[in-house]
Amino acid sequence: MTNYAMTHDLKKCMGCGACLIACKIENNVTEGIKWLNYETKTTGKFPNVSYEVQLNQCNHCDNAPCTRVCPTRAMHKRRDTGLTLHNPKRCVGCRACMVACPYDAISFNRYEPHAMFKDDQALVPGGTSSGRELTSRMEGAPPIPTYNPALNQNYLGIRKKGLVEKCTFCSHRLARGQQPRCVEACPAGARLLGDLDDPVDPIHELIARYPSKVRMPEQGTKPKVIYLRNYGY
Repeated sequence: MTNYAMTHDLKKCMGCGACLIACKIENNVTEGIKWLNYETKTTGKFPNVSYEVQLNQCNHCDNAPCTRVCPTRAMHKRRDTGLTLHNPKRCVGCRACMVACPYDAISFNRYEPHAMFKDDQALVPGGTSSGRELTSRMEGAPPIPTYNPALNQNYLGIRKKGLVEKCTFCSHRLARGQQPRCVEACPAGARLLGDLDDPVDPIHELIARYPSKVRMPEQGTKPKVIYLRNYGY
């Protein structure tokens, strides 16, 4: 039994976006869908200007409102990991979970995913390949050039139009004893996934050493993405 949580050290974060790119590639996320997102804010007047980066993703809340409103229990809590996960086979696309989530961390597939790789139209006729031609020439003819088949072991490799989706903390990687891709990809080492129920897990040392906060604590959702320190300080 584990109780996963993620820390994000804002002082170490450079706002480079490596975690966003790694997340999209690892989880075959289509254009317009955001499992991981960040906001930037600039305050003050030159030369006294302050710049901040705030990342946002599913918080895998202990008291997750999305799971309570889901009529089919497609959005659910895993007791063995503490993760808030989504079963696309049970999802009816009603979007009740999106309304209930105060963090805007759940996306809806309004369009056919990765449609650009199914198109027969070349960007430059006679000069470039069409999306369909490009994927057809890849070994094994994957649905997209960067397709990651490992995701399909416990989730849909490509989610369908009309369904919701969100961050899973890379549960398929956790099952193999690996950290999420966003954690591995961060060049500054600003991210760490740990077990809150393991007293010797390094995550406890970080939370004890630095000031910490969560997003919208007043919502009572008990988020498990924990932000350490402040960006740029």
